[in-house]
Amino acid sequence: MGKLTRNQKKALEQYDPSKEYSLEEATTLLKQITFSKFDASVDLDVRLGVDPKKADQMVRGVVSLPNGIGKDVKVLALCTPDKEAEAKEAGADYVGLDDFIKKIEGGWTDIDVIITMPTVMAKVGKLGRVLGPRGLMPNPKSGTVTMDIGKAVKEVKAGKIDFKVDKFGIIHTSIGKVSFESSKLKENAEEMISTISKLKPASAKGTYFRSISLSSTMSKGIAIDKNSIAGI
Repeated sequence: MGKLTRNQKKALEQYDPSKEYSLEEATTLLKQITFSKFDASVDLDVRLGVDPKKADQMVRGVVSLPNGIGKDVKVLALCTPDKEAEAKEAGADYVGLDDFIKKIEGGWTDIDVIITMPTVMAKVGKLGRVLGPRGLMPNPKSGTVTMDIGKAVKEVKAGKIDFKVDKFGIIHTSIGKVSFESSKLKENAEEMISTISKLKPASAKGTYFRSISLSSTMSKGIAIDKNSIAGI
């Protein structure tokens, strides 16, 4: 094992990696063991008892976190000219259609979310090989393919996020920044966990929530005691 840094030693003095903490304890502790010079993201990892290879056990959804994620989400609205003003007013960072499709075909993906319309999905669908691997492909289930472009842009800017289980059965998502008050991180985590709980597939057997952990970009994971979270 490599030599521990001074900050790593300090972190280990404050918490036990083998122990499970309540969500309230974990959000407070995380702020104490993160020593990055930048405002690190806070991530929630939820391991589920599902088999993502089975279509009826794919867990995917959207959630509007009560306190946002502390990040300026860059939104591209791929829409027809009659919807451009609506998208711009709502706060979209980039608005257009054919020019941006060409840029994406060339490899440009400097965005966080793409919102588009059902009427142009034939064009957008061809970008799947570029957008798919990056998790940027618009999807009606996540509310990113809609005729109500303005509403969708506002929701994403306010903290609405799309999430889905990966091939290992884990949902990994950001729920805020280390600079957030502990209570706000806790509220965001509770909202995310509650949403995931409601999406339990009927075909999933056994324990649904296998494990839950909280970490920052520059910290070790803190295991959460599932019994400390109401409703799961």
